[in-house]
Amino acid sequence: MPTIVPVSRERHAAKHWKPFQSYAFARQSALVPLVAAEIPKAAMAMPLAFIRQGDQTLPVALMGLEPDKNVFVARDGRWLGPYVPSGLRGYPFSLARTEADTLVLCVDEDSGLVVDGPEGEPLFTAAGEPTEGLGRILEFLQQIERNRVLTSQACAALARHELVHTWPITLGGTTGERRVEGLFQIDEAALNQLSDEAFLDLRRAAALPIAYCQLLSIQHLPRLGELATASAAVPAPAPAASGFVLGDEDVLHFNWDRPETG
Repeated sequence: MPTIVPVSRERHAAKHWKPFQSYAFARQSALVPLVAAEIPKAAMAMPLAFIRQGDQTLPVALMGLEPDKNVFVARDGRWLGPYVPSGLRGYPFSLARTEADTLVLCVDEDSGLVVDGPEGEPLFTAAGEPTEGLGRILEFLQQIERNRVLTSQACAALARHELVHTWPITLGGTTGERRVEGLFQIDEAALNQLSDEAFLDLRRAAALPIAYCQLLSIQHLPRLGELATASAAVPAPAPAASGFVLGDEDVLHFNWDRPETG
């Protein structure tokens, strides 16, 4: 279970951090959030979908169709695709929003990458200032967050014009078929029938590239099955705090309730 805490001088002045060498930490991430700036690259490598989080519609990279199983992570921790979503590249760091609606830099202290010894790079200088390396991580995460605002606005425009519809996916298996629920896709027919005014509204909101990239990315859906078959010998991971949860026997439900940060 991750222990995600704010980075502070009081707690981390003497700590070092090591860049991750394995994607094993993402093994249970069946979905990974995306931002608009990376969607064209992601669409060339993996299927994309939308999820509903409260009243928001958000784009995600579809990493697997089984509960808590990322088929892009090999047994030895290697990444098997040509593109890695930005949401994974800042690990073990992340940004969290406080009750005062400000963003703070956090770190997963159970990642094994935050250490006491001299190995790795210090988080703070002897004068108590963030190191250059920590500053680069913070800037990278801030860039993602800034683009997330634009992404949210674009997806809101897609939803406003009723272009995001349920994506019915059925999985076959030895025990019969199961449905995957909670994922959404662009309705191509509705997109093609938009009025000129609505089309212009989507263009102004920078929503059209997201829509077309999601449609293009559907071609990669069979790749999930191919990767899952290739990694069938991988032991089942421990249950995760969020992701797919198995409901009744023939329906896979998706929830997006994130654990609280502490």
